[in-house]
Amino acid sequence: MAKVIAVVNQKGGVGKTTSAVSLGAYLAQAGKFVLLVDLDPQANATSGVGVVHQELTSSIYHVLTGQTGLRQILKPTPHEGYRIAPASAELAGARVELVNITDREYKLQQALLEVKSDFDIVLIDCPPSLDLLTVNGLVAADHLLIPIQSEYYALEGLGQLLQTIDLVRERLKPELSVLGGLVTMFDARNKLSQQVLDELKAHFPYPIFQSIVPRNVRLSESPSYGQTILQYDPGSRGGRAYQQLAQEVLQMLQQAEAQNYAPPAGPIPPTTDAA
Repeated sequence: MAKVIAVVNQKGGVGKTTSAVSLGAYLAQAGKFVLLVDLDPQANATSGVGVVHQELTSSIYHVLTGQTGLRQILKPTPHEGYRIAPASAELAGARVELVNITDREYKLQQALLEVKSDFDIVLIDCPPSLDLLTVNGLVAADHLLIPIQSEYYALEGLGQLLQTIDLVRERLKPELSVLGGLVTMFDARNKLSQQVLDELKAHFPYPIFQSIVPRNVRLSESPSYGQTILQYDPGSRGGRAYQQLAQEVLQMLQQAEAQNYAPPAGPIPPTTDAA
């Protein structure tokens, strides 16, 4: 069964969608079967892998509202083993339509059951908000990856996000874990970037990935061509950073799986018939 990772931060412009799309591409390059679920009505992850969301007849909106199954909406990407469950502008309506539905927080989790055995890893690109769509992403996830822009204001919103994660654990998904924070848009020439990184290492309650995504124009350009950074310029600093991140994520997932495996306490004695 696939491991599900939600890429989440309620602040926009922190590299969340770029991280979800790029990480998925490099995980697929590493030989994993990957599904990217675009849960953002802006559909940037959808267009980022070359799917024209304006031309779609069905999307993740139709899945969440019970109109179709998840397998029916999956689209290929240019990368072998990498599929996307696309978003469309209609997804914004799901925020209202799901409010009065029973088990509304579990709709994505239930939908993923149809395809989890088909993939090794599912990535969820959550919207830049803490609404019902994001809660669906958190509840469906096994792990969270939190992109954090290396600017001062990016730190201010983290408290609210961490409170939301704690509430989801308390009320909906006790086993939800945080893989770590991913520092994005890092500028080594800027002292503030280093100060933000130091603050995160000192006060962020979860691990910080060793992989640091630099501020890189090639990362900004690639979506305009409907390409991932792996297609557009894998040798760029941004491409190399996400390749390293993919390896780091795989190692973390292996460690988490090993920790969750509890071997038998000792040999099982053979059964004998009573005399």
